Amino acid sequence: MGVPCVRVPVSDGEATRQRLADADLVDDGYDITVEDGRLYVPVTDASAVPDTFEVVAYDPPTRDSQTMPADELGFAPSYERLGDLVIIDEDDPNRARRIADAIVASDLPVDGVLNRASKIKGTERVRDWEVLAGDTTEVLHREYGCAFELDLADVYFSPRLATERHRVVEQVRPGEQAFDMFAGVGPFVVPFAKRGATCVGTDINEQAVGYLNRNADRNGVEDRITGINGDVREVAADYEGWANRVVMNLPHSADEFLETAVALAGDDCTIHYYDIQPDTDPFGPGEQAIRTAAEPAYDVTVETRRTVRSYAPGEHNVVIDARLRR
Repeated sequence: MGVPCVRVPVSDGEATRQRLADADLVDDGYDITVEDGRLYVPVTDASAVPDTFEVVAYDPPTRDSQTMPADELGFAPSYERLGDLVIIDEDDPNRARRIADAIVASDLPVDGVLNRASKIKGTERVRDWEVLAGDTTEVLHREYGCAFELDLADVYFSPRLATERHRVVEQVRPGEQAFDMFAGVGPFVVPFAKRGATCVGTDINEQAVGYLNRNADRNGVEDRITGINGDVREVAADYEGWANRVVMNLPHSADEFLETAVALAGDDCTIHYYDIQPDTDPFGPGEQAIRTAAEPAYDVTVETRRTVRSYAPGEHNVVIDARLRR
């Protein structure tokens, strides 16, 4: 009969595996297998797999020789992969050390283990890290056919948002003019440019913009990306009315930048507005803020309201795709 497996192109493999792992759907009893350019990820419950994935019956090898962290610990630890690094989030130093040792002792292909040592802080959105294994916070991360070089000690990056980024990327058409107001190392603008868009990415973090430019070069799209270090509110005057698409991924304070986003918008522009709101009204405040900033100069149509992930008890990270027509 075969084992239920999610089948994706190899280029989408790590992002897919991470998303399924976050949902506790990866069946560790079987190997993740590559065949004919496609990756087969065994899953424990085919009915729980999101509809965006293809589930097929396949016969992967039984995992009988590989040791996983759970085999060492007696419980399944929570962790995420970023390139060849493993990230954990443990307050108890003894538990963190046990998990790191188990990850290193397992057959997972890793170069290091990092523990989150602080919350995200400052305007540059960085955090402190405890290096539990290995000797670096630098990594090369691959996501949906793009490669991103970054240093977690210097920049903000979340692999958990890979699926959401890809959702937006798939909307981009050749010839678009896209502006990412908080671009980081380029996880939106690099794949936008690979789809034929001309892109501008700004960030207040100088290190992030340095990586953005290197990642543009690494992915062969340096001729279609302009990376600018600075506050987008001070940069926007050079791009008024320029954008067909604007990304606003600063969910704690994006509302403070809506006036700038509207100034960037051309006659027909889609704004991807990220927000964090209570589950009692996750979309209302953001939608009202967009309308207040854009109307009556623009007709505003909300095309997508989507919960990206749970942020905290009773709070959600959400996105609103709003189309503005002058």
